[in-house]
Amino acid sequence: MNRRESLRALGLIAAGTGVLATACKTGNDKVETVELGDKLAGVEDWEHERNAKLYAEKFFTDHEMATITVLADIIIPKDDISASASEAGVPDFIEFIVKDLPDNKVPMRGGLKWMDLQAHKRYDNVFIKCNVEQQLAIVDDIAYPDKVKPGMEQGVAFFSLMRNLTSSGFYTSEIGVKDIGYVGNKPGVWTGVPEDVLKEHGFDTEAFFG
Repeated sequence: MNRRESLRALGLIAAGTGVLATACKTGNDKVETVELGDKLAGVEDWEHERNAKLYAEKFFTDHEMATITVLADIIIPKDDISASASEAGVPDFIEFIVKDLPDNKVPMRGGLKWMDLQAHKRYDNVFIKCNVEQQLAIVDDIAYPDKVKPGMEQGVAFFSLMRNLTSSGFYTSEIGVKDIGYVGNKPGVWTGVPEDVLKEHGFDTEAFFG
């Protein structure tokens, strides 16, 4: 799957960097997170305090965070253009979002469990312990809603949520913004009234400018 090009075409792009924390992988089973930093410009004190409280809470287990990290990097892997989703802090973004929007807690936790059940059923292992080919085989069965087989509907719903959260987290990070080539607003340079406009209104440009 050409995942990065597909995600770019979805238009899931934002100009700001959001409130992402940086994540770093310390192994296959554990993801180390960092605390929320200084208050961002435009964020009120109560908002910053609320965000800090949410960051201090822990929802996903280490195993669930490791699974999220693997899935995020399958959706947006590292390539010659930019870093992977996990390097952009997407796992921490997802951890924050499910605490900020609690309706996502059950679908995410249930979906992660579903991934492990599928992996156990097929390969007698949890998802993160499967090899890359096995992981992609499971993902490919739930990545295309129009081609889903009967009985895979829960996996499709979970992966759609996971893909949306991953792309939202990635493309609102500094790495993701650079990946799409967004450079922000730039001041224009005034070079005067165009010559054809001056002529149209009867101005002699040679006499006007010398």
